[in-house]
Amino acid sequence: MAELSQLGAPAAAPPSTAEKQIHVTPKAVQKIRDAFAREGVSGGLRLGVLGGGCSGLSYQFKFATEPRPRDHVFTFEEDVRVFVDPKSMIFLDGMTLDWHDSLIQSGFVFQNPHATKSCGCGTSFSA
Repeated sequence: MAELSQLGAPAAAPPSTAEKQIHVTPKAVQKIRDAFAREGVSGGLRLGVLGGGCSGLSYQFKFATEPRPRDHVFTFEEDVRVFVDPKSMIFLDGMTLDWHDSLIQSGFVFQNPHATKSCGCGTSFSA
């Protein structure tokens, strides 16, 4: 029997899981926006995880015109969308995508709380 609230209606069930999140810094948002403009495409950035790479898993990102039906869709600064499939979300939940510029290298940097080890290039990790 469902528990009743003070008003006599069934109490709402507590959420089963916390909402999934991906974070993208303002600098990375601008770089994504610039890449879409440079390539003349629209849609969103698909972030994913593939088996392989130096550490066992590697990050994948590419242009996508639309999200897939089961994708998690994140919107940043009203015009930049990021699509993540459910399987990749297991490894990317809580991740921050940033952009770093240095004298030697410039590019996206993945700050992933699930990565227990990563390679020197920063595009491969193990969880």
